[in-house]
Amino acid sequence: MIFAKKAGGRITPGEDEGGEPVRFVATCSVVLAFAIGLGLTASGQEAGQPAATVGIPEPRWDMQVLGKTPKTYPAEKPVAKSVTSVFFEGLPWRKRPTRVFAYYGLPKAAPSERVPGMVLVHGGGGTAFDSWVRLWNDRGYAAIAMDTCGCLPIGSYGKWQRHEFGGPPGWGGFAEIDEPIEDQWTYHAVADVVLAHSLLRSLPGVDPERIGVTGISWGGYLTCIVSGVDPRFRFAVPVYGCGFLGENSAWLGEFQKMGPDKSSRWFRWWDPSVWLRWNHMPTLWVTGTNDFAYPMDSLQKSYRTAQGPRTLCIRIRMPHAHGGAGENPAEILAFADSLLRGGPPLARITGQGRENDRAWVTFEGAVPIRRAELIYTLQAGRWQDRFWQAMPADIDPTARRVQSPLPQGVKVYYFNLIDQRDLIVSSEHEEMP
Repeated sequence: MIFAKKAGGRITPGEDEGGEPVRFVATCSVVLAFAIGLGLTASGQEAGQPAATVGIPEPRWDMQVLGKTPKTYPAEKPVAKSVTSVFFEGLPWRKRPTRVFAYYGLPKAAPSERVPGMVLVHGGGGTAFDSWVRLWNDRGYAAIAMDTCGCLPIGSYGKWQRHEFGGPPGWGGFAEIDEPIEDQWTYHAVADVVLAHSLLRSLPGVDPERIGVTGISWGGYLTCIVSGVDPRFRFAVPVYGCGFLGENSAWLGEFQKMGPDKSSRWFRWWDPSVWLRWNHMPTLWVTGTNDFAYPMDSLQKSYRTAQGPRTLCIRIRMPHAHGGAGENPAEILAFADSLLRGGPPLARITGQGRENDRAWVTFEGAVPIRRAELIYTLQAGRWQDRFWQAMPADIDPTARRVQSPLPQGVKVYYFNLIDQRDLIVSSEHEEMP
C-alpha cells in the first residue's frame, strides 16, 4: 500500500493529523501534484516530453484489490520440471475475466524455515520462464515468473501460444492508447506483477517481508513502474529498462506515428519517469553502455528520479537478452543476499568529482576493491553508437578513493569498481562540457 498526507499543499509520504496512515490508490494525478510541489511541471517538460493532455483520467492500481492473494486455477500444461504451473486470476479485460499463467517454485528448506523470494518479469518476446524460477530456487529463494501478455510458454520466442483467458497482448501498448485505461497492456502487466507478488507472499514457507523484484528489458520497464506502485517489495532490479522513453529510446518511431496528443497521453500514463518518483526502495540498475533500447542519459534521469538508495552496474557493451545476459549477473544475487539474507553488500559510491583533468570517486564496502577502471568514450552522437574504452584507475585503499587522469578529448566517463568477488559497481557518468 502507499501512504500519504498533505503538507503545505504537497503530497508526501506520512500520516494524517491524528497519526493514522492515510491510504490512497496510486494515480498519476497524485504523482504529478507531487512533481508540482517540487517545482517541476506536471507535463514532464523538464524531460523534453510532450505536454500532457489536460482532463484525461489517470491509471489506478488499487492495492486493496491487488494486495490480496489472487484465486488460482490448475494449469494442465505446460508442465515444467521441479516447478508448479498455475493460472491466477487477473483483472478484467474488455469486461471479461482474465487469468495469468505463471511458474513458481520453492527451494529445499527445513520445515520451520521461511525463505526469501523473487518476482521475475520477462521482457519483450518472452514469457514465463521455468529455468529462471529454478535459477533462483537453486540459490535458496522462492520465485515466481508470470506471463504478462496473455500467453502460455508454448511455442517459440516471440510467438507464444495465447490462451482463452488471456489479457491484452504486449508490448508497450502503443496501438491501444485509445482504449480504456483498464484495457491497455501496461495497466494489466503492472497488475500481473503485483498479483504475482501477492501470490508468492501467500505460499507456505515464504517470508512475505523478504521479497524482491527484477525484470529484463520491457520487464525492467515494468519493474520501474511497479517499484512506485507496490512498496511491499524490499528492493527492485530493473535490467536495461528505465523511463524517459520520449527522448531517444528505441521507440521514438512509435511515438511519432502516434502523434503529439496520443504520445503525450502515453507519457503521462505509462512512462516510468512518472512512477519512479514513488520508488523509495533500494534499487540496483543493471545495463550496458550501448543498450539499443534504453540509452544511458535516460537511465541516469531515471535513477536520479527514484527516491530510494541506488546502486549502478554498467558494463561495456553488455548484451541485451534473456538467459545469461539479463538473468545471471552475479551483482543481482549479491544485492538480494545483502538485503534479504545478511550477505556482504556491494560497494557503495560515496562521492565523485573532477579536478581539472583528473576524476575521482570515493567508496565504502565490506569487501575490498581489487581493481578499478575508468570507462570513457571519445565520441558524441547516439549513445547506442559510441565506442567505449577502459583504462586502469588508481586505488587508495586507505582513503577509499579511486582516481584517474582523463584522456584528452573525452566526452563521457564513469568508474567501475570491481571487488574481490569480481562484482562491479559503477559511478554515475559525467558528460564533459
